[in-house]
Amino acid sequence: MFPNWEIYIFDKKYMKPNFEIELLPDAIDFLENLDDKIREKIYYNIKKSQFVNDKELFKKLNEFIWEFRTLYNSKAYRLFSFWDKIEGKETLVVATHGILKKTQKTPTKEIKKAEEIRKQYLENKKKINKYGNK
Repeated sequence: MFPNWEIYIFDKKYMKPNFEIELLPDAIDFLENLDDKIREKIYYNIKKSQFVNDKELFKKLNEFIWEFRTLYNSKAYRLFSFWDKIEGKETLVVATHGILKKTQKTPTKEIKKAEEIRKQYLENKKKINKYGNK
């Protein structure tokens, strides 16, 4: 019925994203060091995941950690992330860091790294909120 439905999904006039995204410095460094075409594909998939619930694009790995997933030229790129709250609602996804996946299984050390970054992020946020430096 709508052959160009993707055009309408990404126009904010028609649909509001399900969540916002914040890239932490390690995630930005990872993306900036990729070739332009790979980076564009990852950004496209991240943007699409804001509107479409698809485990091929955005998948839960454990209780706290998720990954943005991109397959490009038979290579698997992953951007690890977690949810944060804005005004009491889980509407912010914070990307911690990325990898080029070399095996089928997601490396445990990368999940643990994302968990540690999440812990530090939430502790810093708590300190900022405690002292009123929003």
